[in-house]
Amino acid sequence: MRNPWIDSLLIALGAAGGANVRYWLTTLVVDRFGAAFPWGTLVINVSGSLLIGGIMAALTVRGATDPTLRLLLVTGFLGAYTTFSTYTYDTARLLENGHVGAALANALGSMVLGLGAVAVGWWVGRWLA
Repeated sequence: MRNPWIDSLLIALGAAGGANVRYWLTTLVVDRFGAAFPWGTLVINVSGSLLIGGIMAALTVRGATDPTLRLLLVTGFLGAYTTFSTYTYDTARLLENGHVGAALANALGSMVLGLGAVAVGWWVGRWLA
């Protein structure tokens, strides 16, 4: 049985790294290309998707049953770096398994509901302020 304290530590260490890399990379991209378009976010989301695909494929090919690397790199690092990577990975897995309708529902539902949630949150935040 895994130790939940060790697992939490792995996630925390990965998250600290992911959050810092996200900050520095976004700052670098904005400094280079400006802030008129969210280039930093786009770079983070696309690179996070590339990383989760590569990491999960490598762990799967290796037959890695010990979740240590997954907790550190995927849940921790990429969880703080971007959650978009998880969203795209989940959608790709649904497509790979032939669940096209579920993949479309996940992709469109996440986008539409996410945008709606931001709008509601914005409205509530402005109302409370």
